[in-house]
Amino acid sequence: MSLYAKHLETVTQRFDKALEDNQFESVLVYAGQPRVAFLDDNPAPYKVNPLFKYWVPVLESPKSAVFYKKGAGKPTVYLFQARDFWHSQAKIPEEDWQQHVDLKIIDSLDALVADLGDALERTAFIGEDFAEPVSSWTVKARNPQGLIDHLHFHRAVKTDWEVHNLREANKLAAKAHIAAKEAFYAGKSELEIHADYLAAMNFRESQVPYNSIVALNEHPAILHYDVYDTEAPAVSRSFLIDAGSLYKGYCADITRTYAKEEGFYADLIKAVDVAQQELLSEIKPGVSYYDLHVSMHHKIAAILEQFEFITIDAAAAYEKGITSAFMPHGLGHFIGLQVHDVGGFLKNDKGDSYPRNERHPFLRLLRDVEVGQVFTIEPGLYVVDQLLEEFEGSSDINWQRVDELRPYGGVRIEDSIVVGETENENLTRDAFKALGAE
Repeated sequence: MSLYAKHLETVTQRFDKALEDNQFESVLVYAGQPRVAFLDDNPAPYKVNPLFKYWVPVLESPKSAVFYKKGAGKPTVYLFQARDFWHSQAKIPEEDWQQHVDLKIIDSLDALVADLGDALERTAFIGEDFAEPVSSWTVKARNPQGLIDHLHFHRAVKTDWEVHNLREANKLAAKAHIAAKEAFYAGKSELEIHADYLAAMNFRESQVPYNSIVALNEHPAILHYDVYDTEAPAVSRSFLIDAGSLYKGYCADITRTYAKEEGFYADLIKAVDVAQQELLSEIKPGVSYYDLHVSMHHKIAAILEQFEFITIDAAAAYEKGITSAFMPHGLGHFIGLQVHDVGGFLKNDKGDSYPRNERHPFLRLLRDVEVGQVFTIEPGLYVVDQLLEEFEGSSDINWQRVDELRPYGGVRIEDSIVVGETENENLTRDAFKALGAE
């Protein structure tokens, strides 16, 4: 049995249980369709419904849908191919998945409605429904939260096919990261580095899973920086790149930081990298991801003390909240069909959720670690003036040292981890190693 066939078996089992527990006979997962800009007829880039590509690796065929009836074991895929001389149609190559579904090519949504007949009225609909005729369809429920929560909770554990796709996505992204690193050392601008990144994968900008962060000098201090200066700086001191890739709908999300010269900043990067690898060794089934996040804060506190950013000891810096000013985001997040894969707050498949933690409100994952989960580990350390305002004038912080880091912005290192029973797989570092780069 192929990896995809085994994956589909798992997906149908999960949908069977979700439909049964939520008292639905069937589900229609709509791929979605492009939205046009306000007062314009120019569409924004199309992004497929993640639960649609959970069934089939089709990313660029809007108005398609998957219909599944509880217990059927095999979905019907309505692949939309419009009769349209204005636009080219999505090219869907012959692949293994087509042998395991009931594939129907349609050129209008009326054909889907006619084929389903009365079954549509007994069906739960999942997807965007902002446009006609979808918004007027008579269905049993639209995006029922109980059904979605059930599915999101269980898809946190990946199938072997999903892990394979994540592995390939990381290989693509690692290749592009190497090209970006070379462009940095060649003195290129942020926009030129970004272009080299895309070219290394033969990707258009709309094909990457999120806006790449390509940040030189002080720009790494802006956590989601994506402006891209078009002119290279007179002197390039530092480079932080947070950029990913897609393979069959599955995401890579990698961050690396580089120094132009040896010295204080290069040593700081090495220290964060060591801390990140120490955190990786703490990942085990049953461990709370929140505890990993707190461990990360203590390691950042130790780095702050080691590099004399603080005048108090590391433990006191954490207790006083100083580490949150230097490391404001969460340790990481689930990753898979989405860069920030969902389900990180779900306690169970009934929809009960963990509340956001007041001390660490930006942490996206509060569940315990389980075998088969895939998540990122991404500690960082930055000079974010807005966050440091709370401690302005405090003698606990060595402000001269902070000023030394400010022209470099900050540091972040990010890998994606597959949790195993006794040993974890580092998708990111393995991808770099395969290319002889790490």
